[in-house]
Amino acid sequence: MGSKCAVAMVGAGSVARRHAAVLAGFPDVRVVGVTDVVPEAAGALAAEHGALAYPDVSALLAAGPDAVYVCVPPFAHGPAEEAVLGAGLPMFVEKPLAVDLATAERLAPLAERVVTAVGLHWRYLAVVERARNLLAGRELRLVSAAWLDKVPPVDWWTRRESSGGQVVEQAPHVLDLMRLLGGEVVQVHAAGGGRPPVPEADVDAATAALVRFASGVPGSLTTTSVLGWKHRASVEVIADGLAVEVGEESLLVRDGGGEHRYPADPVAARVAVDRAFVDAVLGVADDVRVPYGEALRTHRLATAVARSALTEEPVGV
Repeated sequence: MGSKCAVAMVGAGSVARRHAAVLAGFPDVRVVGVTDVVPEAAGALAAEHGALAYPDVSALLAAGPDAVYVCVPPFAHGPAEEAVLGAGLPMFVEKPLAVDLATAERLAPLAERVVTAVGLHWRYLAVVERARNLLAGRELRLVSAAWLDKVPPVDWWTRRESSGGQVVEQAPHVLDLMRLLGGEVVQVHAAGGGRPPVPEADVDAATAALVRFASGVPGSLTTTSVLGWKHRASVEVIADGLAVEVGEESLLVRDGGGEHRYPADPVAARVAVDRAFVDAVLGVADDVRVPYGEALRTHRLATAVARSALTEEPVGV
């Protein structure tokens, strides 16, 4: 489609709009097409970027983009990815990979054939690298994560069959960071309860999970969506004489010398995740930190916690 990387968007909601705005700011990228189940939304986003709106994914792919972003709600994952991967095109997918595990597992072998990236942008926070350096070579003792927040303003979020619940839809950022800092998790045992204070909700209002890492280190995850604000979303790692808490806004380090706080730049991380994908598509760099297969490991953990909370039984990961 020309000298610039031609990117098409499947989905025209708030997340797709954010990615499109970032991509439009790159001198070597053009947003060329948009499709959405709401034609008016696709038309509006396309018009903002001088692109074309298409009636469906097939028509979008027939226009010949160089790469495709799939930014759809959890319940809508599957068909779009199959079409994009079947066409052999590089693909960026927003988290979560799906509302369930089976869909993501089915797509994973197809995703191995092309360049992929998933929107777990916390991996691009400079404070995450600082935390990893501080913890390098230390024996970890405890890894605890929390996502304490409000109900997002979308009607599908409070229905389990549509979102998978808070652990699947919101918590992947902290679960992914737990894996990055603490290693793989082998077992979870969770409890969930209550309902968010909105009509017809059937997801848990709160979840607490004990986790066991392959190293033997214990950990925990706590989530809730009953607040009117985003209270905390972070991962804290305890080592001998050191406490490191990292989130999207800052890194807090406590040791024998006192307390040190380092600000994070989430906007830069959101730009970096898109830049890394485009560079990989263009073949000029290789800094995709969460390809589809890596994100699948985090999705397995999230769905294991959700399943354990539902069954009240330990679940292996």
